[in-house]
Amino acid sequence: MFAQRLAQVSASATLKVAAEAERLRREGFNVVDFSAGEPDFPTPEHVKAAGKAAIDANFTRYTVASGIPELRQAICDRYKKDYGIEITTAEVLLTAGGKQALFNAALALIDPGDEVITHSPYWPTIPEQVKLVGGVPVIVPTSPDDGFTVHAEAIIKAITPKTKAIIINSPTNPTGGLIDETTMAAVADAAAAKDIWIIVDLCYEQLIYDPVPHNLPKVLFERHRNRTVLAGSASKAYAMTGWRCGWTIAPKDLTGAFNVIQGQSTSNITSITQKAALAAMTGPQDAVTDMLAEYRRRRDNIHAWLTANPAIRCVKPRGAFYLFPDISGLLSPDGIATSADFAQALLEKEHVVVTPGEAFDAPGYLRISYATSMEQLREGATRILRFAESIQPKAAAK
Repeated sequence: MFAQRLAQVSASATLKVAAEAERLRREGFNVVDFSAGEPDFPTPEHVKAAGKAAIDANFTRYTVASGIPELRQAICDRYKKDYGIEITTAEVLLTAGGKQALFNAALALIDPGDEVITHSPYWPTIPEQVKLVGGVPVIVPTSPDDGFTVHAEAIIKAITPKTKAIIINSPTNPTGGLIDETTMAAVADAAAAKDIWIIVDLCYEQLIYDPVPHNLPKVLFERHRNRTVLAGSASKAYAMTGWRCGWTIAPKDLTGAFNVIQGQSTSNITSITQKAALAAMTGPQDAVTDMLAEYRRRRDNIHAWLTANPAIRCVKPRGAFYLFPDISGLLSPDGIATSADFAQALLEKEHVVVTPGEAFDAPGYLRISYATSMEQLREGATRILRFAESIQPKAAAK
């Protein structure tokens, strides 16, 4: 009945658990929701004001599919300031969030049977989009033993004659891991030697906690510019998830292909959003700094609270706003056997919503978003620890 491509694609696990949380709220339960991958902060005032002003000025009609020139120029200016790279507006296209940015790249570059390398644990959308266009995801696992670091040798080893692209996500959803510049340089050199595209998801690029070198755009532009796609987003840095504003930076001819795709599908992103995003890009950045500081405080607290139970092990994330604890020490064949079972039982008994690691190709883990208030984090941690002790009291008491 439906197109065969749908048989290869799974529904979003993160959206599924969010729906479960909403169901419990409607039934009157006091739910602690750690599933949401979005800031809980309001959009900055000057950004909202720009959106309101756009409405008042009747800036409510179609724009060109690629987006208004002044916002594309603002993106060029920001990347020059932040990364030292020179780009033109003809290389920038505005998308309905980072998800459409990545999907445009998949549609424009990947043919059926093409292999696309990425790393796990991964954001589920990345491999599912590859499958949706007929590509074959090739997954390179990472390990918590070294902070879920992506190693260049593992990526390079996975390259075959069928490899069309490599997708890198840094900071990474769900682990908060970072890819260092040396690794990126080695991957870029290997890709350049075989004309393989590199697509980098930088949607959390402004949420890095320590001042570590992370200039991936410059590394790629110096080594492999003609086969590089950068995907960015205003959603996380500026608390603009509902506004739907992302972008791609890519070679001019590929950006032209993206323009064709959008021209025949969604056309431009919302005109009002474009004016708001322009204010976000060019206006004061204090809100970004303040949000990062608060995320750091939340990260440190929720990490300390949960790891007080020795059966819960967790690498402290270096970016984004997710904790990715290993709960395998709380699982047992004759009790709660999987992290998916754990998440479901936690939801039913304690009304805490988490996303099981199975969604990220990491069974035995949970993803916990700490993009919520400190009060909710404390309450949720208390419930998780109570539930953990109830299923494995001896482990929890060691």
